[in-house]
Amino acid sequence: MLTAHGRPGSHAGDVTVPRTTGAGEFAGNGVDGRSWVVMLLFLDIDGTLLPFGSAGPYPEYEPVSCPPESAADHPLLTRIDPALGPRLTALGCELVWATTWMDDANTAVSPWLGLPSLPVVQWPDEEAPPALLHWKTRPLVAWAAGSPFVWIDDEITEADRAWVATHHAADALLHRVEHQYGLTDADFESVAEWLRTHGRTADG
Repeated sequence: MLTAHGRPGSHAGDVTVPRTTGAGEFAGNGVDGRSWVVMLLFLDIDGTLLPFGSAGPYPEYEPVSCPPESAADHPLLTRIDPALGPRLTALGCELVWATTWMDDANTAVSPWLGLPSLPVVQWPDEEAPPALLHWKTRPLVAWAAGSPFVWIDDEITEADRAWVATHHAADALLHRVEHQYGLTDADFESVAEWLRTHGRTADG
């Protein structure tokens, strides 16, 4: 993560039944008449939408509409390609900010990308996680509350994948991007391919 948006506070199978409560819930009917649960997509910003750490200069972009008033507080916003907004929407998931930008994600980044205001994961104050486990992993599994999800971040490791596999019954994709580049065509292709087989798993 970029230093300006480090962690706040202390350092710390198939879908069977759709959720009946919880943030971000949505259920509907698939083309075959069976019910499905919309896939959550937890989205990081620094190193995911906003690349950093490359030796060379980054392209500078303009927002899809007028720059948000808060853009002046975030000069690196110009590194975020606004074309990512429609591409993320096209994945067909329920987008959820999972970032240390917190509310700034909606006031600055969402309008830059042409996205509506999105749910934001509120990080709890907790003790340090087990060794090697990312501090976001347990809160995201708790937030998902049994629903399938995709998590896109630049700091995911095999330790996080292993923990989710043993503590989350529904399907989950933990997709790591390289922070020097942020989301690339290859990343979108990988996520889209996974969603084609896991995105709307029928429960009957």
